[in-house]
Amino acid sequence: MKSAASLHFKTFLFILFMVAFGPLGNVLLGKGMKRIGAVQVTNLAEAWHLLVRILSSPTIWAGIVSLLSFFVAYMLVLSWADYSYVQPASSVSYAMVALLAHYLLREAISPLRWFGVLVICLGVLVVGHTPPRTTEPR
Repeated sequence: MKSAASLHFKTFLFILFMVAFGPLGNVLLGKGMKRIGAVQVTNLAEAWHLLVRILSSPTIWAGIVSLLSFFVAYMLVLSWADYSYVQPASSVSYAMVALLAHYLLREAISPLRWFGVLVICLGVLVVGHTPPRTTEPR
């Protein structure tokens, strides 16, 4: 049986992976699709051409790999900790989304939006000071 400290460290580490890989994957997918351009498919030939363009984009593949990494970390963390802990704790990813959108996608983030991200991060801080597991493993 793993010690509580070891389990807490693992949980924290994998939540960090989730916070990094989830937003990174979404930003990479967004960047890849912006390079492809607005999608309008009116026939099967256009759909096939679009699929080939999507599947030949290294940016989109990097996004897919990043999101798969996120899902693996998410499943592992859910096996160790309560969902009521994992979901709020992983919400710090909103800060990562804002940072990545600003620096990688060159989006302008308003001060009000930054304030909202700060409020979310403060909520994560509160949740982070509670035990990750309040139920007994089955």
